[in-house]
Amino acid sequence: MKRFAMIGVGGYIAPRHLKAIKDTNNELIVAMDIHDSVGIMDSYFPDAEFFTDFSQFEAFINDEKLAGRPLDYVSICSPNFMHLPHIQFALRNGLNVICEKPLVLQSENLATIERYEEKFDAKVNAILQLRLHSIIKKLRDKVEASPPNKIFDVDLTYMTCRGKWYERSWKGEPKKSGGVAANIGIHFFDMLHFIFGDLDYSELHFRDEKTCAGYLKFKRANVKWFLSIDSTHLPKNAVQGEKLTYRSIKVEGEEIEFSGGFNDLHTLSYEEILSGNGYRVAENLSAIQIVESIQKTEVLKSSKFKHPSVQKIDPEQ
Repeated sequence: MKRFAMIGVGGYIAPRHLKAIKDTNNELIVAMDIHDSVGIMDSYFPDAEFFTDFSQFEAFINDEKLAGRPLDYVSICSPNFMHLPHIQFALRNGLNVICEKPLVLQSENLATIERYEEKFDAKVNAILQLRLHSIIKKLRDKVEASPPNKIFDVDLTYMTCRGKWYERSWKGEPKKSGGVAANIGIHFFDMLHFIFGDLDYSELHFRDEKTCAGYLKFKRANVKWFLSIDSTHLPKNAVQGEKLTYRSIKVEGEEIEFSGGFNDLHTLSYEEILSGNGYRVAENLSAIQIVESIQKTEVLKSSKFKHPSVQKIDPEQ
C-alpha cells in the first residue's frame, strides 16, 4: 500500500484521482486545496488530513517523515500554471509525482523537471489517459500495421459547453491555463502524436477566447482539427452527458467511435504508473509544443486544409 498526498483536491479532476487511489488499494494520507469545498473526500478517504494552507500541508508531510511514516506519491490536480512549482515541491521532498496534463505550459520547463528528478531521486508521471483507451490502442495498431508510406486523412472535432464561470476563473486566463488548446485539447494532441508519430508542420486557422482550429501534419497523418467551448457551435446531435458535448474523430472518412470507455482510464493510468510503466516527462513534449505553437502562431486566413467547421463560424474565411 502506497501513501499518497494530493494537491488540488477541490478541483474538477480530483475525484478521478481519489477513485484511482482507492481502486488501486492505496491510501490518501493528506490533501491540500486553497478552497474548502472538499466533501468529496468523505466518499473515498474520510480519515485523510486536509489543509488550506500550503505551509501546514508541507509541515505535515515533514512530520510524517520524521515519525517514520514517509509518503510515497503526490497527486497533482492543481491549476495548470501551478503544476511546475508543485512538482518541484514534491521532488525536493523525494516524493514521486502523478500529475494531470498539461504537465507544464512551457516545453523548456520539462528539462527543469528532469534535472529535479535526477537531483532528488524521484520520478514524475503524467496522466495521458487516452493512450490507454482500447479504441485508441486499436487505431494505433492499425496505423502501425499499414504500409509505411501510408498517410491518413483525419478530422478531429471536439465541442463542449462552459458557463460564464469559465472566463472568470484561471481557465479563462491563457497565461495561467494555456487557453482552450491546453484546457480541452492537450489530451487530443497527445493522442494524435501517440498514434501518428512526430509533428512535421502546423497551421492555425481560427482563434478566439472560446475556439481554436487548425491543421497538423504528422509523420503518418494530415489532421484538420477544431476545438470549442462555445455552446453556439454545438450541432443538434451533441450528446447530453455530464455536459453537452460533441466529439468526433474521422479517419479516412470513417467515424472512430470512442465516446465510452473513459470512466476507468485514471485507474488504469495509476495501475501502469505503480507497476513502473507510467508516461514520463519526455512523453509530454510534443503536445505541449503544439499548444505553444497555437498560442504564438498568426492565424492563416487562406488555406486548403481548413476544418469544415471554420467556414461555418467565420464565412469570410
